[in-house]
Amino acid sequence: MLNNVSQLPSSLTDVSNTNANLRAFLYGLSGVDQVGADARAAMLATRSIKTSAKLKAIDLAISMIDLTTLEGADTAGKVRALCAKARRPDANEASVPPVAAVCVYGDLANIAKSALIDTQIKVAAVATAFPSGRASLKVKLVDTQEAVANGADEIDMVIDRGAFLAGRYLDVFNEIVAIKNVCGSAHLKVILETGELKTYDNVKRASWLAMLAGADFIKTSTGKVQPAATLPVTLVMLHTIRDFDALTNMRIGMKPAGGIKTTKDAIKYLVLVNETLGEQWLTPELFRLGASSLLNDLLMQRYRMQTGRYSGADYVTVD
Repeated sequence: MLNNVSQLPSSLTDVSNTNANLRAFLYGLSGVDQVGADARAAMLATRSIKTSAKLKAIDLAISMIDLTTLEGADTAGKVRALCAKARRPDANEASVPPVAAVCVYGDLANIAKSALIDTQIKVAAVATAFPSGRASLKVKLVDTQEAVANGADEIDMVIDRGAFLAGRYLDVFNEIVAIKNVCGSAHLKVILETGELKTYDNVKRASWLAMLAGADFIKTSTGKVQPAATLPVTLVMLHTIRDFDALTNMRIGMKPAGGIKTTKDAIKYLVLVNETLGEQWLTPELFRLGASSLLNDLLMQRYRMQTGRYSGADYVTVD
């Protein structure tokens, strides 16, 4: 994981000196073949997994979930209930692995933290005026600091898409650096909100910008804007992670989020990661699935595979 900008190779340290330098670097990247990316993602989505490996894939997907509630009506009770499900996804089957993290608003991070004591499950908190990002840097820094003080192990920040689309790349870069600096030991996931970036070239540039600025993960979406995560956009981001690793020897994590609801969807993303980055990225430390309803479908498919029959409607909890 990348801890700070000073870890970058010397060939990249001058990139962010000025907006002009950063712009020149980002526009010097090769363009994305949109037709090719769409076709490659569609082809990989047709890959089948043998029945013997499907149960393993389901458990792997469960272990990579950031179980999420990000609603204005969230309560301490709802967060505690979500944490109980995160610890023991299937109350009837102890062999089901716990999820990777519980993702909540920063003011509820302390509730999640206390509910997850004695587990390896992380507390992820959204910050920086999520989901719009429309606030001053001062407000965003306080938002992040409070989430970390409340016990967040991970911060999911949103970039200023307005600044990015206006070409103010250095402003976006410096904001990520500033948020990273107040995260302390908490990992930083940088949300690009790809549905608002419009083009694959912009997705590629934003991915590079976030990684150069110190992101530990890059994340597609807030889940509040459509389209959210898609396979082609995720493929573009995975390619940037691969290229960044080749240039810097730094492994950055990936988190598609929003719209991933079924076991079939989850397995498509696992195949995409395996074929693009390799098995070393198939770990919760480097790949997450941002989801709220996905876990229930994974549990029901797991039950069907083990018993040969479908579960009843009351087999899983309604979050």
